[in-house]
Amino acid sequence: MLSIRQIGVLGRTYRNFSRYRQILSILFRYGFDDLVDRLKIDQYIEIGLQMIARHKRENVEKLSRAERLRLLFEELGPTFIKFAQILSTRPDIIPADVIRELEKLQDEVPPFSYAEAKEIIENELGDSIDNIFSSFEETPLASASIAQVHKAVLHDGEVVAVKIQRPGLRKIIEVDLEIMLHLATLMEKNIEEISFQKPTRVIEEFARTLERELDFSTEAAGMERVSAQFLNDRTIYIPRVYSDYTTPRVLTMEHIEGIKISEKEKLEAAGLDPKIITARGADFVMKQVFEFGFFHADPHPGNVFVLPDNVICPIDFGMTGNVDKKRRALFVDILETLARKDPERCARLMLELGEYDEEPNVETFEKEIEDFMGKHLFKSLKDIDLARLIQDLLDIATGNKIRIPPVIFLMIKAFAAMEGIARLLDPEFDMIAYAEPFVKKAKLARYHPKRLAEDLLIAVSDSMNVVKALPVELLQVARLIRQNKLSMNMDMRGFENFMKTLDQLSNRISFSIIIAALIVGSALLLAFSTPPLIYGFSLIGMLGFCAAAFLGVWLLIAILKKGML
Repeated sequence: MLSIRQIGVLGRTYRNFSRYRQILSILFRYGFDDLVDRLKIDQYIEIGLQMIARHKRENVEKLSRAERLRLLFEELGPTFIKFAQILSTRPDIIPADVIRELEKLQDEVPPFSYAEAKEIIENELGDSIDNIFSSFEETPLASASIAQVHKAVLHDGEVVAVKIQRPGLRKIIEVDLEIMLHLATLMEKNIEEISFQKPTRVIEEFARTLERELDFSTEAAGMERVSAQFLNDRTIYIPRVYSDYTTPRVLTMEHIEGIKISEKEKLEAAGLDPKIITARGADFVMKQVFEFGFFHADPHPGNVFVLPDNVICPIDFGMTGNVDKKRRALFVDILETLARKDPERCARLMLELGEYDEEPNVETFEKEIEDFMGKHLFKSLKDIDLARLIQDLLDIATGNKIRIPPVIFLMIKAFAAMEGIARLLDPEFDMIAYAEPFVKKAKLARYHPKRLAEDLLIAVSDSMNVVKALPVELLQVARLIRQNKLSMNMDMRGFENFMKTLDQLSNRISFSIIIAALIVGSALLLAFSTPPLIYGFSLIGMLGFCAAAFLGVWLLIAILKKGML
């Protein structure tokens, strides 16, 4: 597992300081010193920022902030490049212009040496490279921040692609993650406009995503899972995984010779049909999202090949998404409310899908969704961009401080990638119309007898577990009561305001009683002409009436200031 821990005082974490200093220097160089100042880093680092040189900025003033951010991530290295790729799927966190720049991010770095690749393979597979492969090309086919890929041939003649993780990568990533978590903590504390997004939670989710991507056996399992989904579908082909030659740091899979799905001229020259390819690509995404719940989250043109007979062949399963039944059902219901133009139900479903610290103003939220529907849904279907439609809806949720699960954005990324391919190959393709039968099928699947039986069985099983556990839990509570160890923690939100209001009410009642007593007492003193007398009236009685009048006016002013009589 990746080691990620919170940094307390950086001056005591010497293994991080050199890297932290490098990161801050790069931030300064690309003109992000305002961010460093807002984070108030110097309050948390014993050594202080005065030791970090604020490099002279060269040729960055003419670049936009989004362009500088892209260059910043590229220079910061593999951890930050991967983080930027994740951020490019999160428009709830960063603006559209930044997303467009991050999508250009080049994940291509110089390859590591063949000697290092050979050493990793032999250590991981426990044998010499000559005993494993009959031939192995020393020059990689591709080199990225996480791994590089070599072409090889097994002794049985199978041509394979061998993906090898970069040496020393895990240690670099662990240090970077600790620093990123520290920066996220400062953002959460000091930058109010993004604190509701819980930056620390984003980093923790990123660490889990990166852990899966660094474990190539997880990627291999994902490939085999998708392969099983389309086992009987001749229009989709998933490369074979060679499990005997796969470990967490080495992935051996079938080498694919095909045409990239974005190369329309080559496809047509090979006698392939762009319209059929578009439909099959859409099938691939729709079935995964609406039927299986497990999907290839990055089917961009470079990751999808076309084989003879218009067969779709996706590769690189490093980024996948897994959406559970409940969220999948909510997503389908939201799409249905859009089709029916029902803003009230759509708002309720969005609240159920997301998370929030304070419930937003539901009426305002519904009104914004109603305006959104009026803007987007009164067009012909072919003019509606499905991915853009869903994205704009989620932007409204974000604007109301509703946090949407990251897997939903991965789904949108998959839709957007497929729509981009469709616009390239078949501009007349209607993604909305194509998605409609999948949505209906997903809706009906909930009421299939087998599904109902499974849900009932799960409910009964959960109920039985509760019943079985209840006596043990009650005995434990009774034991704690006998030992005087039972304590209760109650979080009563708004209780302080309630107590303050109650105190004010009590004070007003007390004042009223005192005023009433003064009036009654003073009246009695005047009635009985209690001395000392002035012009035949009791002096004490008159002073009592004056005091009652003063206190009454004071109470009235206090009530009027509060705006409540």
